[in-house]
Amino acid sequence: MRIAILGAGYAGLSLARKLERTVPDDVELVVVERTGSHLVQHEIHRVIRRPSLADDIEVPLEAVLDRARLRKAEVADVDPEAGVVTFADGDELAYDYAAVCLGAETAFYDLPGVEDHATPLKSIPDAEAIRAEFLAALEAGGRVVVGGAGLSGVQVAGELAAFADEEGAGDDVTVTLLEQYDTVAPAFPENFQRAVREALEARGVEIRTGTAVAEATDDAIDLESGASLAYDQFVWTGGIRGPAALDGERPEVQNNLRVSDSTFVVGDAARVVDADGEPVPASAQSAIREARTVAENIGRLVDADRDGGDIFEPRLEPFAFDSPGWLVSIGDGAVAQVGPTVVTGAAAKTLKATVGAGYLSSVGAIRNAAELVNKELAD
Repeated sequence: MRIAILGAGYAGLSLARKLERTVPDDVELVVVERTGSHLVQHEIHRVIRRPSLADDIEVPLEAVLDRARLRKAEVADVDPEAGVVTFADGDELAYDYAAVCLGAETAFYDLPGVEDHATPLKSIPDAEAIRAEFLAALEAGGRVVVGGAGLSGVQVAGELAAFADEEGAGDDVTVTLLEQYDTVAPAFPENFQRAVREALEARGVEIRTGTAVAEATDDAIDLESGASLAYDQFVWTGGIRGPAALDGERPEVQNNLRVSDSTFVVGDAARVVDADGEPVPASAQSAIREARTVAENIGRLVDADRDGGDIFEPRLEPFAFDSPGWLVSIGDGAVAQVGPTVVTGAAAKTLKATVGAGYLSSVGAIRNAAELVNKELAD
């Protein structure tokens, strides 16, 4: 019997490590990851200002997987009904059960010129490119625009404002954060939104909510209002779409996270509706929690297959999302929500470092966890 885990982001790595501990040793586990590494995505914005952090947030999978076999390959297609994965080189992998954990890609919504002129933030090379573009923008006039005020956009804007201060150019650089909805962090609770906005404004970030992008050219962004905004650097974090292997779609999955009898879709690759009928936000904590449920359900299916005598499928555990809170970095500070309470300042920064280190420790990257904490709290 073979279980394939496609992708090793938060969902994929968490799922693989759980299955390594819970399914019988004669069940083959295959982790497919194009890069061969796990990237701590929620810290990638910090590489813009601190390039050395790249080594701490990229974890070689061979160092943290136990018995799962790693296959470095790019997934081109998944056929959930046939139980077959096709790779970009044409090879195929048949499976008995699979979890599609390929994450999401940046959505540009077919806005003319945006994909051509804006830099997304999905990888370390993206962060390095944003750093280089920012330094060039300082020389050109210092007009920086970040499109999209979800958590990623908030973190990028805060990081670039802090970077400007470090370069002694805080008074010369304008960091503008655009958001088509009426608030920053629009998918999150109101008190968290308010605290995030206040922290950004304290950093000198210009916030323009209710402002939708229509088009981008070499040096200006045309807005739906008819206004135009000149820029020297344009970063785009305006939304997500499904991975190419799913034709850019994020399939909607119900609370068992299945798209067929043998295939689950987990994390940002899916649009998840939980056991309470509520949509689950695309986030690291959602992906990790979904992975725990899928590990339990695959384990039940494997046990039922091995027993072979039960004509009824085992009851699968529904996924219920109950977030303990939210965290976001803003320059050298942070905003945290724990239950109904919003925390800022040193307490939020310490909490963020602790959560990040706890996650890395949970996936076996102890050295990375220690280094990350040291650097987080040193800033």
